Amino acid sequence: MRVLAFCPSRLLLAGVSLVLAAGASAQPAPTGQQSAAPAAAADSLFTAEDGLDIVSYNALDLTSDGRWLAATSQSRRDGLGVDYRRDGDPTYIRPGASRLWVIDTRSGAARAVYPDKRNVRAGRWSPDGSRLALLVFDAKVGAFQPVIWDRESGRLTAVAAPQGKYVAENSELRWSADGKRLLYSLHALAWRKAVQDSFAVMTAGPVFVQSSENPFLTWDALRRAANVRSVVAYDLASGRITELLPETMIASWEPSDDGATLSYSEDITKKTDYDVIFGSESKLVARGLACAPAADACTKPRVLLATLKGTNIVWSEDGAHYAYAKDGRVYVATVADTTARQVAGPAVETKRDAAADTSREGRERRERERFRVVRYSPANDALVVANSQGYWLLDLPGATKQLILESSDSASSPLPRVALAAWSSDGKKLYFTTASRAKWERGIVRYDRATGSKQTLISDGRTYSNLRLSKDGQVATLSVAEGNRPPALYVASGDLTSLRPLVDANPQLKAKRFGPTGLVSYLDADGHSKYAVVYYPVGYERGKAYPTVFIVYEDFFDDSFDAVANVLTANGYVVAKPSVDFDIGYPGEAWIKGVTAAANKLIDMGVADSARLGVHGTSYGGYATNLLVTQTNRFKAAINISGKVDVISFYTDSPRLGVRNVHAAEKSQDRLGATLWQQPQKYVQQSAIMFADRIQTPLMLITGAQDSNVPADNTREMYYALRRLGKEVVWVNYMNGGHGGGNATAEDVLDMQRRMLAWYDAKLKRAPSKVASATP
Repeated sequence: MRVLAFCPSRLLLAGVSLVLAAGASAQPAPTGQQSAAPAAAADSLFTAEDGLDIVSYNALDLTSDGRWLAATSQSRRDGLGVDYRRDGDPTYIRPGASRLWVIDTRSGAARAVYPDKRNVRAGRWSPDGSRLALLVFDAKVGAFQPVIWDRESGRLTAVAAPQGKYVAENSELRWSADGKRLLYSLHALAWRKAVQDSFAVMTAGPVFVQSSENPFLTWDALRRAANVRSVVAYDLASGRITELLPETMIASWEPSDDGATLSYSEDITKKTDYDVIFGSESKLVARGLACAPAADACTKPRVLLATLKGTNIVWSEDGAHYAYAKDGRVYVATVADTTARQVAGPAVETKRDAAADTSREGRERRERERFRVVRYSPANDALVVANSQGYWLLDLPGATKQLILESSDSASSPLPRVALAAWSSDGKKLYFTTASRAKWERGIVRYDRATGSKQTLISDGRTYSNLRLSKDGQVATLSVAEGNRPPALYVASGDLTSLRPLVDANPQLKAKRFGPTGLVSYLDADGHSKYAVVYYPVGYERGKAYPTVFIVYEDFFDDSFDAVANVLTANGYVVAKPSVDFDIGYPGEAWIKGVTAAANKLIDMGVADSARLGVHGTSYGGYATNLLVTQTNRFKAAINISGKVDVISFYTDSPRLGVRNVHAAEKSQDRLGATLWQQPQKYVQQSAIMFADRIQTPLMLITGAQDSNVPADNTREMYYALRRLGKEVVWVNYMNGGHGGGNATAEDVLDMQRRMLAWYDAKLKRAPSKVASATP
């Protein structure tokens, strides 16, 4: 019997969806799985090696006529070899070899630009589609180099950097509107040496001194140094490179199509910001370009916005118009304007006004009046803005607005998740991706401005992303993913009919057998409705309870491809990814309330064996795993991958991430809601190390010795604590690994997968699995 690869809408059970109301019951077997399937051949099962060979395609750019798509293809193996010791060094370029393709969207024929794999970034077609500009890493100079590929002849032209300069590691790449010039940014070689010398002292000494008298944390200052760059233009006809913007602290830049102005965000941060992770402050500046060299008044930078802090800004495609939102108010302006005009949002409200109405209705009204800006129309005649009700079309210059698609950021909302995906070049049609919050139903909706109507172009169980439109709106390219399969590149007409794959990225998967996936609803301990994504084993048998591994983090909903989950299901495990709710100050309660409730649901359904439950997570999920096993002994095996165990020592650690760990505890992911000194008891309560004596679950700890996010030394505390307490614990430390443990080499990746599988087999199976990912 063939095991089907099920997508959302396919997971029906005798006509009853696995998305159940509270108190309902169901058998978990998917359609067509009413009896046992024969054992799968070992070579048809998904392995860790297969995971390394999964190929992902990334669309870089589509020509204006929609005929040619530039794309890269890369496997997991191609991204290995990272030197995690260089984390925090803004001059370090991580390995990322890929194949570069130009694909004919009519025939699907693919042409390789290079005969081998290269580290390629920022592919951009010239306006007429005849040339493709790239940034390609050149090992000889240790930097990216602009390269121009001629589509007709196939000739490659490399552009040398000016004396004493090189292409900045964080450079953008732009064509001028007439296709005659190529714009990018440069660093000075002297800058690179100074940064690398500083990094060497900060990591190897012999003496590294830091002082509170410095306005910036040292690692924060080193990160900001990447903004020290200039912007230049390469003239294709003459081969000349002209400096458009002298070296300064450039966070981002935007040229106007008419070549008259270069606008840029200049970093003006005065000190390390503890309120925002990697927080910075910039001002928006415009520099005139279309002037005689002696016209100082024209070339002198002009400040458009004195500060961008707390502001989200979007640019028009012509680089001459911009819109921004601040404090819920939306403004529009051009680079020639001296003032911006408010077009949406509340009138200026005093504190007295807000205090006068503290009712729920008053708060909700004020929230509805606040907007953020999403996108500027390509025709410069409208904006898309969003608020708590959904997406609005705001016509310009009149500023009349209309709610065109309801949505909500709340996970508990019955409204679908919505995102603006594309806007036709004539400004007449807008494309939105949509996804139900209650079932695997996803699609693309098009809004027509002329008729004010919405049309559902696609609606099914697949996932859609990265939509691109040709200039005439007749051709669309996008990524499409079947349930539990890697995404693939597709092409279609502008109305998304005739949707067809452009490439077969992973033909080897056709020979592999996968179990189905399901979406299971349950109530957590607080009675909140939650969902778990369930990956069933190959050859799943209805009515049979399986060893079950819970992969934990925060929220899960989509049945996206997961190599680790598929290795486990190939070896006879059910894998569940449950969602949880958080209360500020008590993150540890989320997993005991949510994960155990999901386990109860799967046990009641006859899917999970209550005596054979395992749990693991990575990063915050590793932290969750360790906290969870201090509160329950229901799990017979647990694995913490790069997760902290001691919030107190973690609080100000990981210096290469600046204030990230401080902010996470106080205001963001850890959700403690206070500083260590304001509420020290919460830091104690949410540190698994403080309750190590309660752990009864055998625990494996996996770390990367070069992890600059969650230092291995933090997780190490749990190993020595459990040893001291006489508990069962194993610590696997990959000496060259980073965040995530065994990720530096293919050998490390495979070794980590083998160890995890062997750990679960030993604890959750009556006999060791006969299907390993490879022979150790």
